[in-house]
Amino acid sequence: MKKLQMVDLKSQYEKIKEEVNASIQEVLDTNTYINGPLVHQFQADLEKYLGVKHVIPCANGTDALQIAMMGLGLQPGDEVITADFTFAATVEVIALLQLTPVLVDVDIATMNISLEAIKKAITPKTKAIVPVHLFGRAANMDAIMEIANEHNLFVIEDNAQAIGADYISKDGSKKKVGTIGHVASTSFFPSKNLGCYGDGGAIFTNDDALAHTLRGIVNHGMYERYHHDVVGVNSRLDSIQAGVLKAKLSHLDHYNKARKEAANKYNNAFASNSNIITPSFDITADDHVFHQYVIRITNGKRDGLLAHLQSKEIPCAIYYPIPLHSQKAYKDDRYNESDFPVTNQLVNEVIALPMHTELDDEQIKFITDSVLEFV
Repeated sequence: MKKLQMVDLKSQYEKIKEEVNASIQEVLDTNTYINGPLVHQFQADLEKYLGVKHVIPCANGTDALQIAMMGLGLQPGDEVITADFTFAATVEVIALLQLTPVLVDVDIATMNISLEAIKKAITPKTKAIVPVHLFGRAANMDAIMEIANEHNLFVIEDNAQAIGADYISKDGSKKKVGTIGHVASTSFFPSKNLGCYGDGGAIFTNDDALAHTLRGIVNHGMYERYHHDVVGVNSRLDSIQAGVLKAKLSHLDHYNKARKEAANKYNNAFASNSNIITPSFDITADDHVFHQYVIRITNGKRDGLLAHLQSKEIPCAIYYPIPLHSQKAYKDDRYNESDFPVTNQLVNEVIALPMHTELDDEQIKFITDSVLEFV
């Protein structure tokens, strides 16, 4: 059996080696390392794929989220609601901009932000909601947009884990996640469903005026060289990474399909064990693209399972072991433990198993057999 990895980027690269190498060589041959033709080509390709008017590439996903907030003109003290159960980057940028993070609980079934918790958290100071499409599953954007419209709030989609996922509205229409809110951010970190070979990110919007502002912010606030019209940052996607992403974008739907098929095999293997709660999804839909495959262990054996799998050299991880409201940097007297019953439950139950495009049946059987023999 091939060695197990949480993400097998080497095997993925071997299949697209010629395309990737040709893109990198083009950059080396033309010496257009910053803002070169491949950046613009990738931007146009991604706009077409997503069905969004504007893609603004930048240096990484965290920058993308920060720049999106800067572009909306949020001011120090403005409250921004987001999920307690997610990676710290989501709340980190809120704090960096001297905005006020308001962490709320998540839904037990989807692990995405709770609609009821959003409603309870809104105050006169609330200016934005940041739903995270966690682990690759689309959040309930219909309901979130209804709440935002009712209270005149911005919606900033954190799409770092769900690029390529579809959101099917209650009216039957379909849009890619990241194109529904006022603005969205994504990450091209190497392990993402669409990942480069370093750092990279992008911002999406259908708002022409906002897109213009964002393009200035990513480039030191310049639209014309040495003319700084807005306060900006230095956050550009370099041409080599754009070349890698351009080569991989045409494979994204295939990658997401392979992840869903692997998730379905996991789910089938675990179906008869009542101590394992698997992520529910429709194999015929694309509303979950499985950036991570995360199960819940409900009999108190999660930590034991982690050690068991590690002893068998099966990669696994806990996403996330500590809620954001309990992190030293983000503790706040406003929070009560009773506000976060689901998050506090999840951090004791979740475990992520290997998930990538190169998983084969032999590997999945070994992983699932090893989980079942312990649980």
